[in-house]
Amino acid sequence: MEKPELNLKMLEEMIQIGDRRGVEALLETLTAPQTARSISRLDEPLRIALLRLLSSDDAADLIEELPGFQAATLIEEMEPRNAASIVEKMESADRADVLGVLKEDEANAILDEMAPEQAASARHLMAYPPDTAGGLMITEYMAFGEKSTVGDVVAKLRAQSERFADYQVQYVYVVSARGVLKGVLRLRDILLAKGAAPVESVMIRSPLSVPVTADLDDLRHVFQQYGFVAIPVVDGEKKLLGVIRRAAVEAAAGEEAQQSFLKISGIVGGEEVRTLPLFQRSSRRLSWLSVNIILNVISASVIALYQETLAAVIALAVFLPIISDMSGCSGNQAVAVSIRELTLGLVTPRELFRVLRKELSVGLINGVVLGLLLSVVALLWRGNPYLGLVVGGALALNTLVAASLGGLLPLMLKRVGMDSAIASGPILTTVTDMCGFFLVLRFATYLLPYLT
Repeated sequence: MEKPELNLKMLEEMIQIGDRRGVEALLETLTAPQTARSISRLDEPLRIALLRLLSSDDAADLIEELPGFQAATLIEEMEPRNAASIVEKMESADRADVLGVLKEDEANAILDEMAPEQAASARHLMAYPPDTAGGLMITEYMAFGEKSTVGDVVAKLRAQSERFADYQVQYVYVVSARGVLKGVLRLRDILLAKGAAPVESVMIRSPLSVPVTADLDDLRHVFQQYGFVAIPVVDGEKKLLGVIRRAAVEAAAGEEAQQSFLKISGIVGGEEVRTLPLFQRSSRRLSWLSVNIILNVISASVIALYQETLAAVIALAVFLPIISDMSGCSGNQAVAVSIRELTLGLVTPRELFRVLRKELSVGLINGVVLGLLLSVVALLWRGNPYLGLVVGGALALNTLVAASLGGLLPLMLKRVGMDSAIASGPILTTVTDMCGFFLVLRFATYLLPYLT
């Protein structure tokens, strides 16, 4: 297998000497991840030179393979006129996504250089939230009037074959004079029908559609229920606005999962890759870490209140991080399940008591089992059953608290409009640490004569 460094070196050399055909041939051999990795390794002047070297169509194809933030970085490095010539060649949804990531003045500068029709379409799509049907749909679709014949459809497809060749949807839509969706034609049915047959006699009437305001959860549910490659998108009057593809919904769902993972991991502000400016990367991480310093100080203050107990039974210091970590793990499991159920629509933010009841039962069982295990470890290590009672009891109770709180936090935060993915972690960690430290040291204080 060829090493990535060789591909990068070859790409750099070809760009420097202006070998357009060589660049195109090399890029065709790369997968989408390899392309993204190679582009990210190029210096800014070489990235700009690469886009200038390629035709507008090839440059658009290249940018469409890249992650949104990386594509936007490439576009913003170019002059608005040059960027506009590439953006115009992109698919409508990708065009809106890339422009939507740019700063408003940069996006407007590019839109002003685009053809009026293309610019208007892009502005229209950019107005929809990115995780809705309107934000994910494409406007490249084939639609014909309900009075058309099969022959009319075939003739237009042949006459405009170059235009329709780039369309990835396998259906033809039938609309009224006002643009209201009336039916859908499968290409197979068109080919087998007689040319004089009206499309009304061949089309599937009242086809499934989704409203332009449908969110990602609704779209995912629809595609899970039905095996369609694409579904038409309509407004409140059932006018056809665009088409949303299964692949677009799956990609958006994957991106949402990645964003949630980044937030839970403490990456504030969305995407981060190591090609971003140093201080931007640092600030995104520090905004999380600096808050956690304060929260950890609050947790540590509990230990300060019981310094004498800890000094008298130094063995407790060994178990404090174990109890803190195990309880945190139990809480994070509950957080993950609640966020997952909220995403799938299996639970609503108002079902607090239902979630609490479910997590209390799991927390009780897991707490008892983990507490007994830690008690045995303490007994075998120190030979003191009271030490096992202290640490095992504290872990059991703290696991119960962590599971219950972890299950409820995402729901409560969702109700007040906060981001459950990013806020649940620090709150849960602080509470479980404080509670765990308090339980261990408080129990130890009661049983101090038996521990020393």
